[in-house]
Amino acid sequence: MAMFKHSRSLLATRRQLCRSISINQDADDLPLSGVRVLELGQLIAGPFAGQLLGQYGAEVIKVEAPKGGDPLRVWRELDVDGTSPWFRSIARNKRSVAIDLRKPEGRELVKRLAIKSDVVIENFKPGTLEKWGLGPEALHPYNPSLIFTRVSGYGQTGPWAPRPGYASVCEAESGFRYINGFPDPETGGLSGPPVRPNISLGDSVAGLHAAFGTVLALLARREKRKQGQNTGMTVDVSILERNFHTSSMLNLMEGVVPEYDRKGKIRGPSGSSVTGIVPTNAYPCLPDVESPTVPSYIVIGANGDSIYNRLMQVVERPDLTGPAYQQNHHRVERQEVIEKAISAWTTRHTAEEVIKAMTAAGVPVGRVVTVKDIVESEQMQARGAIKDVWVDGNGSGKAGWNLKMTGTFPVLEGCDSQPKWAGPELGHHTEEVMTDELGLSPEEVSQLRSDGVIG
Repeated sequence: MAMFKHSRSLLATRRQLCRSISINQDADDLPLSGVRVLELGQLIAGPFAGQLLGQYGAEVIKVEAPKGGDPLRVWRELDVDGTSPWFRSIARNKRSVAIDLRKPEGRELVKRLAIKSDVVIENFKPGTLEKWGLGPEALHPYNPSLIFTRVSGYGQTGPWAPRPGYASVCEAESGFRYINGFPDPETGGLSGPPVRPNISLGDSVAGLHAAFGTVLALLARREKRKQGQNTGMTVDVSILERNFHTSSMLNLMEGVVPEYDRKGKIRGPSGSSVTGIVPTNAYPCLPDVESPTVPSYIVIGANGDSIYNRLMQVVERPDLTGPAYQQNHHRVERQEVIEKAISAWTTRHTAEEVIKAMTAAGVPVGRVVTVKDIVESEQMQARGAIKDVWVDGNGSGKAGWNLKMTGTFPVLEGCDSQPKWAGPELGHHTEEVMTDELGLSPEEVSQLRSDGVIG
């Protein structure tokens, strides 16, 4: 195209594939330093995968539409500059490049960036990248080792692949929603609608699987290179399951499928407990003095045999020990009497009293807490689980501020994975990426901006 006549050609760009990229010198000790990820996703699943990879050193270039950007920028609570704090967290450590993928020139820019990348993450409806000429078949001739991490509702194959699929729907189709709620005493099935966790669990789990699959693909590529092969692969992640492929929510379903296969058992909802493991449940306590009208609950997990015996001593019910209660399958048969005994004791004590007594006896216990409790927790502070990350105002005209966000998990010894910056202003890095990475001249960048190709 005429506007690229002074640019490097695709083949010339290809010669720079092995260049190691590290935006921050202090990221060099992280395991994914030198890996470039081109993030084409939006909202949660794809961007969460990008967040995880970026936390461990990968350079993440996030492509957004010039008008509005990622819709997550304005989801839920908005900060003083109109940007979602959630977006600032999930877009941490990323460079924002505003490119209009609806325009051929925009797709050409993205193609050139993909050719210089190690990984492409996308969570469009299956077939979208192929329609734009940005799928594996179009890009592998220029970058054979490129890894495509593709997140969708139902995967890239199968009769349901073309369906639109948000996490909430896939949680239902995976069977996850059916086992969450309160059971009907007659049927064992749901009594009323299923209960949804008040987070986008399916999206986050899919993003976690996508990041894990990407790392596996990078390891596989390294081994192939030792054998003289220079090939990439596709990581096919469905929120619902010759490539790495996974069904994210099904992966959480433990023994539900094999138990059905061998025993014909359809696991149903179990309220605040879990089917077949006793005792592990949420138990009511006396309200706190500071908040006498607020219900207080603790969770006890005493399904280990010796732990259970210690629990029964604490709740003053040694009569519920011995051969008839010795192992888990014995206790499952007597779940109702056990649960009532524990609740009868906890309802006479505050949560703090229960925690003190259980901890002294070596019984796992935890209070049901709010985000306020988490942020103020001495354990979270000691572990560095909550980080303060500076926001410079992003052009809002407001003075900068610190934003609290979750840290990086798991913690790797010797690696500083502190977030380097919060999610940036839309298109904040467009010009530097166009010039430094694609070699465009200032005049070419200006022309692309005037034509609405970039923002």
